[in-house]
Amino acid sequence: MASDSRERMVRSAAYLLREHGYSGTAFSDVIAHSGAPRGSIYHHFPGGKEQLAEEAVRYAGDFVAAGVRAATRDDDPVAAVRAFSGWWRRVLVDSDFRAGCPIVAVITESRLADAAAAAFRRWQDALAAGLVSAGATPERAARVATLVIASAEGATLLCRARRSLEPFDDVVAELEDLIASACEEG
Repeated sequence: MASDSRERMVRSAAYLLREHGYSGTAFSDVIAHSGAPRGSIYHHFPGGKEQLAEEAVRYAGDFVAAGVRAATRDDDPVAAVRAFSGWWRRVLVDSDFRAGCPIVAVITESRLADAAAAAFRRWQDALAAGLVSAGATPERAARVATLVIASAEGATLLCRARRSLEPFDDVVAELEDLIASACEEG
């Protein structure tokens, strides 16, 4: 099915961007990783590599935001941070600390910065919604959500450099304390 090949290519591109970056990810890599027919990539992505990368970034933004929203259904923003950080932990461990964020991988590509900003905004909105439902003011929730994302991205880099989850665990513990106090302050 054509749409199945397309979706596999988008997911594969997101996966490959995490580990190899934008410049290090070629169409041939995406085809090999996804198992899609060679000609299908040009059919589904007539805008070339940039279009595929943009859709991979959109996919990554939606995927993580959906996981965060699912974790906040019980109005527990700490659970949302745990879901967000749990995803990062799996990425780091499963890749033996080689993979980072597919969104960060394209942020320096000027034409893809808007797609990256939109993906990060979906993460921020999902995290902030959970904080607001637990009692934080919308302004504080937005600031704390930004801090969670920035902290997770920075911790991910430290983990990759050290090949250890210790920086990530330290950041998550501090974020959980911060979130609890943000919700208490209302």
